[in-house]
Amino acid sequence: MPKPPPQITLFPGDREVLESWAKSLTMPHSLVERAKMVLLSSQGLAVKEIAAELSTYSNKIIQWRERYRTSGMLGLNDLPRSGRPSKHLKPLKEQVVELLGKEPPNGLARWDGPSLASELDVSVHSVWAVLRKEGIHLQRQRSWCISTDKEFAAKAADIVGLYLAPPLNAIVICVDEKPSMQALERKTGFVKTRNGTIVSAYQSTYKRHGTLNLFGALEVHTGKVTGKITEEKKRKDFIEFMDELVGEYAPETEIHVILDNYCTHKKNEEWLSKHSNVCFHFTPTSASWLNQVEIWFGIFTRKVLRNASFANKGQLREKIEAYIKSYNPGAEPFKWRKREVKGTQLRNSIENLIN
Repeated sequence: MPKPPPQITLFPGDREVLESWAKSLTMPHSLVERAKMVLLSSQGLAVKEIAAELSTYSNKIIQWRERYRTSGMLGLNDLPRSGRPSKHLKPLKEQVVELLGKEPPNGLARWDGPSLASELDVSVHSVWAVLRKEGIHLQRQRSWCISTDKEFAAKAADIVGLYLAPPLNAIVICVDEKPSMQALERKTGFVKTRNGTIVSAYQSTYKRHGTLNLFGALEVHTGKVTGKITEEKKRKDFIEFMDELVGEYAPETEIHVILDNYCTHKKNEEWLSKHSNVCFHFTPTSASWLNQVEIWFGIFTRKVLRNASFANKGQLREKIEAYIKSYNPGAEPFKWRKREVKGTQLRNSIENLIN
């Protein structure tokens, strides 16, 4: 006659906890399995029946069943293991952050995952896990530009004031040049990479067919763009563009033009004296980002010039004119959202940002 299995009596309050463990999809698989072993044992099932139900072996069930009988729920946890003593006294996060504040080795310009892992003698996956958790992106960069113009505040306030509260019945226009756009001819298309990803591609070798310049004017309250393509960007080209631009409005219309400090934009008093309705406003030095047409030039570069191929300068001209023509019907004004930039936002140590 076979020996009956020993009766397992659950401790008060343990059944609900064990049942929640047994159904959990997030707990470690080992704890889920042990909870099922104890629950099935409490129902009087034999060891072989439980082993078949859970696809495991009998000795394992006997071990955890006995651990529960002697120590309750605490007995289902793993015992502390001796293992090899840790080589690192500080947590890995502190070591990574501390190392990022030091000069990288072997002539490297900046730290990366493998170099950090090698220096700390840990796996690169552990380093990447720390970097992801702390939101540290070692390869992404941001640049900043600090104007040294002593009249920065007054000039910036003048321009931003035109954006946010322009004079009544006045027109505000942002003007600048996109110089030396190259008509490059090269093969372009799509390629499939080794991992199956499909990306746009272009041949590294190319033919040069010369350059063109684009004078651009953005009407702030509508977002519409006026462009003029030229072979050069001399003062006479700028004046000709301004003549065409101002000629689109009635002579009595008050026009405010925002410009950077490029030499052809300055010393045009003779032209301004003939156009008393036009007023030039210059951005502070090293602050051309205050000119909204720069935003449009960024869009234009991505949409028309980047990775493109042009058989000649005529084709480049056609593409530019076609893009401006298609852009204006759906144009909308840009919303001025530039935040205040303070020197105190820059930190020379990553520890100042993490802690």
